[in-house]
Amino acid sequence: MTLQLVIEMIIASVLAAGIYTIIGIAPGTDETAVLAPVTLALVLLGVSPMVVLAFFVSAVVTLNLTDAVPVAVAGTPGGVMASPMVPYGLTLKEAGQSVVGIRKMASGAAIGTIVAVPISLALAGLLAPLSEVITKYSAPVFFIGAIFLALVSKNKILSLLAILPFSLLIEGMRYLYWGVGAVPETKTITISFFLGITIGPMIFSMISLLNKEHREKLPKQEKREIVIANVEKQKGFPNPFKVLTKQESWATLGTSIAGCFTFFMSPVGMTVLFGEAVVSRVKDPIKKAKIALASMEGLAHSTYLAGLLIPLIALGVPLSPVAIGPANPLFNAPPVFTLEKNMHHLLTMSEFTIATIVGSVVGLGLTYYVIMKYSQQICRFVFKFIPHEAILGLFIALVMMLSYMDGGFINMMGVLLVAIVSGALSRLGINFGVLFMTLYAAPWIVTTLF
Repeated sequence: MTLQLVIEMIIASVLAAGIYTIIGIAPGTDETAVLAPVTLALVLLGVSPMVVLAFFVSAVVTLNLTDAVPVAVAGTPGGVMASPMVPYGLTLKEAGQSVVGIRKMASGAAIGTIVAVPISLALAGLLAPLSEVITKYSAPVFFIGAIFLALVSKNKILSLLAILPFSLLIEGMRYLYWGVGAVPETKTITISFFLGITIGPMIFSMISLLNKEHREKLPKQEKREIVIANVEKQKGFPNPFKVLTKQESWATLGTSIAGCFTFFMSPVGMTVLFGEAVVSRVKDPIKKAKIALASMEGLAHSTYLAGLLIPLIALGVPLSPVAIGPANPLFNAPPVFTLEKNMHHLLTMSEFTIATIVGSVVGLGLTYYVIMKYSQQICRFVFKFIPHEAILGLFIALVMMLSYMDGGFINMMGVLLVAIVSGALSRLGINFGVLFMTLYAAPWIVTTLF
């Protein structure tokens, strides 16, 4: 490794932090949609693997951190990971504490990153000798994960019943594409269906408005007045442990550590599970919202980073929702990377460590400072100049564009179908984590059980 390579990693990390701070602040930006295409382009351009990894880690840290803004100020998730935090963000927003919500989430994200990087690297080192055994049984892990998330959700029976039909829908769409020649049989559509699940509730709500009887039953609201609380200006680089109370800090540390050990599970599902468990006994809604936002954001960061680093370093196969989704180009991007020859085979443990540290330090250092120092200005800007409807439209358009690139017009219709079904299942109370894990387990479920 040369000094030039280190400089390139730093420059790439700074660019990622700058680009994805702007992208992440706008509501409705999805991690997979905005990360996977750029990462794939960098890999295919022949950029050094260490530089690509540093860029990706910085982008992940930045995107997940900037999720705080759309959740707190607009009540809409910045990405899939932020979906479980929306109700708590709305609680603080209605109390005029949007800025406080941003700072709690940003501080939780900082702690989650600080915890996740060393633990993930250590776990990857421990699991590396077992890579062959783990890889051999990787297929049923996702199925077991879907069942586990269904059993710990509130609607257990519905969630369990949805697994097999939903897997048939996913695999049925794939076989249809192969049958009509929309995509070659060597290509498996995954990212598009992932995005279809993501926009499910949004699409289902929009389609429901076409039902006149349903539309007339919806509550009508007057013009709302939005109040943004004044907060003292941050001096110097903010300390996340001082921004959070002791209870919030301990809750965030606990969920962040737990997230590292559940890297193979759906980050969304784990965020819901552990996040709700932490605040289950807190009665005061404002206090509950602050603890939930900090701990969930920390958990989201730790699960996401662990889901990237552990499969990439220890296994070389995408054995996590993160690895299968936004990080997939790091594992499989022919002709540069294949499952037989990717970053796992090209980089040493020390190179993985250096690239990860550079990316996380640059991404966290720049983005955390900007969000904490200018959160109030960001709130005002978003409320005044970014229409919520335009952002939702942009988000859906982005998903449809990626769907078309992935499989043409038929795939756009397929993703729309997946979105409607996912939205309906979500409306019935089925955990998103169950749907995501079923998506990844679908090939094994269909070939094994049918």
